[in-house]
Amino acid sequence: MDKKGIKAILHMEPAGQEVTVDGWVRTRRTSKGITFFELNDGSTIKNLQVVLDEDFPRYESVVRDIATGCSVSVTGTLIPSPAKGQQVELKVSGVTIVGGAPPDYILQKKRHSFEFLREIAHLRPRTNSFGAVARVRSAMSYAIHTFFQERGFLYVHTPIITGSDCEGAGEMFQVTTLPVDKPPTHEGEVDYTKDFFGKKASLTVSGQLEGETYACALKNIYTFGPTFRAENSNTSRHLAEFWMIEPEMAFCDLTLAMDVAEEFIKYIFSSILENCPDDMDFFDTRISKGVVGNIERIAKSSFKRVTYTEAVEALNKAGVDFEFPVTWGVDLQSEHEKFLTEKVYELPVILINHPKEIKAFYMKSEDDKTVKSMDVLVPRLGEIIGGSERESDYDTLKDRIAACGLNPSDYWWYLELRRFGSVPHAGFGLGFERLIQFVTGMQNIRDVIPFPRAVKTLEF
Repeated sequence: MDKKGIKAILHMEPAGQEVTVDGWVRTRRTSKGITFFELNDGSTIKNLQVVLDEDFPRYESVVRDIATGCSVSVTGTLIPSPAKGQQVELKVSGVTIVGGAPPDYILQKKRHSFEFLREIAHLRPRTNSFGAVARVRSAMSYAIHTFFQERGFLYVHTPIITGSDCEGAGEMFQVTTLPVDKPPTHEGEVDYTKDFFGKKASLTVSGQLEGETYACALKNIYTFGPTFRAENSNTSRHLAEFWMIEPEMAFCDLTLAMDVAEEFIKYIFSSILENCPDDMDFFDTRISKGVVGNIERIAKSSFKRVTYTEAVEALNKAGVDFEFPVTWGVDLQSEHEKFLTEKVYELPVILINHPKEIKAFYMKSEDDKTVKSMDVLVPRLGEIIGGSERESDYDTLKDRIAACGLNPSDYWWYLELRRFGSVPHAGFGLGFERLIQFVTGMQNIRDVIPFPRAVKTLEF
């Protein structure tokens, strides 16, 4: 007799099969000498109803000890369930209480706010919402790897500690072994030659630059790992530590990169709908009505490709009083992006050719004013992917680095890629937590990562 997960048990035929199942008690009730308790093991959002008759040996003491939150191992026979919404239930023949739970166990059968649950992040995976988020997050991780692996991309691990700033924004966490109260100095400045790495080091904001080095040798690669931003933004959309997916493709232009990005989004959404139906039904019913229909439509849509200039013209023609006025050269806000997808085009949009001044140094110039960039915009969110064709000319890239106020010598190795067999190449980045937030309809990004790291937040 093998132990089985509850997800598998709920799909078994109730033909008197004997099973053993482990899990945690969610609720317990007694009626007419019979005790029912709901058991969950995390394999599914659904519980298994377990039935304990009063003729069970030591019935009173067992029932007394089976409390909400305790862990148990139960053996019994599967029988048809008369209850609505479940096919089978388990009639107990043996039960072992593995770990008890006191009466003051926090997660009793009542609703708790997400704000409160963030204070008990060690227990919140036991709730329906966070168990569902964890399963969707796992399934999406698998789908991401599957998408790239099936298409011949190589998975590359880029460094977490770096000496360069990919985005050029300077919002990086410093890594040092120097005494912070009295660091060594030289000519009035901190002497980083005395530091562990011999120079100033930070946590990475992106694996893109290192990813490009491997794309320029192995053609198609992707990274999927943690990144960090020391951005003092205490909002529902920002984290200090988050995960990024970043493919880089050699012998690739902006058009091909757009094709891959569109195919990628559709694949992930279709995979989640197919493999997580119960969890997605929960999110659609209890968290954000319409979230399933939205990602179904995106998975079946043809993305509209629009230039930044065309988008600005469309927004200005709309006659809408936006909170942030729209003029050519501004970075479009989420209100503009959602308006484009929901009102103007009524489709997912790939916005291309942004003004050079609002984009990063590594993007290839389209003309004197714009670069070969792309932002993938989806209804109800706005931007979900950002990417570009990368500058492949040595002199042009060097001048651009300097024009952005960065030191070309810090990027010597990145520049050398343009000297030795340079090729057109392109890629994009996708914030994993933003993607999960969009798919699940969860309102705060801190609720789609197991242990959120944000401003003034470093618990657990």
